[in-house]
Amino acid sequence: MPDRALSTSLADSFERYLQDKGKGRGGDGGNYRRNAARELERFVEWTAGDRGDDDWTGVVPNDVDREPTFEDLDERVFREYARHLAGDRGLKQNTVQTYYRYISAWCGWCVNEGYLEAHYAQRASAMAPLPDDDGRKPGDQQAWTSEQRHALTRHVDERARDAIETYTTLPEDTESLDKQRARYIALKAARDRALVFVLAYTAVRVGELLRDPNDPRRRGVRWEDISLEDGSMDVYRKKQRWDAASLPDPVISPLRSYRKLIDPPTERWPVFPTFDQRTLATLVQGELADRGERPDAIDERRDEYARDLLLALEEDVRPPSITTDGARSILQRLSDAAEIDIDHPKHDYLAPHGGRRGMGEVLVRAFGYTVAARYLDNSEEMVRERYSHIEAGELGDVATEALDEIDSDV
Repeated sequence: MPDRALSTSLADSFERYLQDKGKGRGGDGGNYRRNAARELERFVEWTAGDRGDDDWTGVVPNDVDREPTFEDLDERVFREYARHLAGDRGLKQNTVQTYYRYISAWCGWCVNEGYLEAHYAQRASAMAPLPDDDGRKPGDQQAWTSEQRHALTRHVDERARDAIETYTTLPEDTESLDKQRARYIALKAARDRALVFVLAYTAVRVGELLRDPNDPRRRGVRWEDISLEDGSMDVYRKKQRWDAASLPDPVISPLRSYRKLIDPPTERWPVFPTFDQRTLATLVQGELADRGERPDAIDERRDEYARDLLLALEEDVRPPSITTDGARSILQRLSDAAEIDIDHPKHDYLAPHGGRRGMGEVLVRAFGYTVAARYLDNSEEMVRERYSHIEAGELGDVATEALDEIDSDV
């Protein structure tokens, strides 16, 4: 191995690695890149002696004054780091495994790039201190029950119906701003209803449906991506390609009603735009200024509208989609308003991924693993693994029936 590679500091390799692992143009997007960057930074701080126990001085010899380089790495270093992670009592067992995998993936890349001669992080002695997975089963993760799904969809449906009826039955002599306020309330309720129904019944991943600030390709579903007539929606799948997802019957009516109400200026508008006032105010002011409007004229235009969203619709100032975090906030608000009984160790609300897992439960029980895998856009093997608790329960029923039959003959 070239001496130049051995003498390279660890941190000097990070940017190239992250670009290779990142998403989008220039490799500057993606959740993996963000998480990997965080763990690499922690690792290099540990190798320098800035993390760990008080007596930990790092991997560089005490009589040498330099940053850690690749010549300092061997399987013993990765063994010590695995021991360091495992000794952090604030981390769950599977979290330790996850953090170590980030470092291990970088180590493998370094071998391919010529920085290291062997994949030290994957050697048995290096991984020995890592704890076993904590055994948490997918069945222990939140999945909306039928009762919870019905309670939430019923709540948002009633709320949207009331808001739309209030808006559409206003007297003709209602003041303009009052009409706008009623329309805004109806739009927000209709958007929330459509979002809940899509999450509840399509089993589409929330990251495929909404905007991910860390991945420029995930800009959120637009109206041009939806065909209500065909009952389909194009989404950017987890496997890094566009694909059609099904829109079952319960989803069509909420989407159609919402589309009629919002009447997007173009098909490129997001289906689920943000309603955040600060974001919309900044966006409207900036876009109208770019179009040549004077600041005082912009202020006058904004004063004519109860909300900047309504001005954005009028002037075709396209807002961003809500983010995945935004969806979680919406579901927290709606779960509280619907007073849904939720007993889960991690989430005190109906989380977005729970809608997908809930549909998975329904499909596996009703049609089996093969059909469920197609609908969930997963392999049958993965679906069997994630919903193994269903098969275990069914086998338990079979065993009980067999015991009853045998015991009855005794």
